[in-house]
Amino acid sequence: MLLDVREPWEADLVAIAGSILIPLHELGARTRELDPAASVVVYCHLGVRSRLAAEHLIAAGFAEVRNLTGGIDAWSLTVDPELARY
Repeated sequence: MLLDVREPWEADLVAIAGSILIPLHELGARTRELDPAASVVVYCHLGVRSRLAAEHLIAAGFAEVRNLTGGIDAWSLTVDPELARY
């Protein structure tokens, strides 16, 4: 599962296909929407918010959580240069 913890306006600019958008400030109230048994990769713009979100999910009992280091910005530079950068 790809979890995007950016704000909706950021996801409107660019997003990784198939990701679920739950802004970081909503994650605490919406954690139950996610499957704690799923493998989760969390991303944001540069990796700071996603690191906090990953820590939250791990503390909530999620079994397999990874932070996309460098966020969608790094992804657009190294994996998919067709994605817009902001």
